[in-house]
Amino acid sequence: MPGVVGFALFGAGRIGALHAANIAASHPRAKLAYVFDTNQEAAASTAAKYDAQVAASVEAALGDASVDAVLIASSTNTHVDLITAAARAGKAILCEKPIDLDIERVERCRRDIAATGVPLQLGFNRRYDRSHRAVCEAVRAGEIGALELLVITSRDPGLPPVSYLKVSGGIFRDMTIHDFDLARFILGDDPVEELYATGSIMVEQQLRELGDVDTAMVVMKAASGALVHINNSRRAVYGYDQRVEAFGSRGMVQSENLRASTLTRSGVKATDAREPLLHFFMERYRQAYLDELTDFINVVDAKRQPTVGFEDGRCALLLANAAWEALRSGKSVRIRYD
Repeated sequence: MPGVVGFALFGAGRIGALHAANIAASHPRAKLAYVFDTNQEAAASTAAKYDAQVAASVEAALGDASVDAVLIASSTNTHVDLITAAARAGKAILCEKPIDLDIERVERCRRDIAATGVPLQLGFNRRYDRSHRAVCEAVRAGEIGALELLVITSRDPGLPPVSYLKVSGGIFRDMTIHDFDLARFILGDDPVEELYATGSIMVEQQLRELGDVDTAMVVMKAASGALVHINNSRRAVYGYDQRVEAFGSRGMVQSENLRASTLTRSGVKATDAREPLLHFFMERYRQAYLDELTDFINVVDAKRQPTVGFEDGRCALLLANAAWEALRSGKSVRIRYD
């Protein structure tokens, strides 16, 4: 009989609040035991809402035997230290992406936790979106024959605050990293071998000072010869645009945008006008976050390793780094995973 998994939540910001609600209010096999955040007011507010305790420190939460797992939703620069501490305490880990912005810190973390054997799942929630996942399953089932083209469209409704952009690691590590992981998920055992990237500043000129772009395209070539095209924009005035298309020798499968309803309207001004797109990732991927949590709880119960783990986070960051190299050099980059 599956038990209830006790969680310590590290980070009580926007994404932490979403995870807190999923653990405490939406999942019968999860219990929110502790909340920790350097912003004590945010931690106290979240803990009070879900009848959890405010942890005086990370060590206090990790030292409680009732805590089976941790969910890390704090700022990226804290992830490695929290992963390492939780792994050494023997706690299962669900960590938001990325592991870190610095590949050297990621490699060091991998070495530091290797002997612990704890399950570590990365929060690449798009793998759990049911439409995207159906594309992956169709490809792997051979429905479209040999995969030849994979097109991923990912466009945000607007720029984050500049204060966030300064610490985000840039568009490829912050935004496209989800698309890199989704591409790897669909490609399966067919690794990306070569990458080319280009980008422009079309939205916010202040990004020039940060060495960042707000509009980007990435083309990747897998070992089989399959081509992957990712296009990103930080400004889609019509809403959060998330689509996937897999094209092959026998046909095509597509994952389209989700909308608030399937209602269409016809009249003098418009024919078959559809409902607007969902606003942003918290609405678009609401069910995916729940499915991600369920999968993680099953990992903890079964004492097995997750299907999306540390190596997936590492590889996604390697692709993001290669995209920056390609953008700055104007040349394609060969991908090395060792």
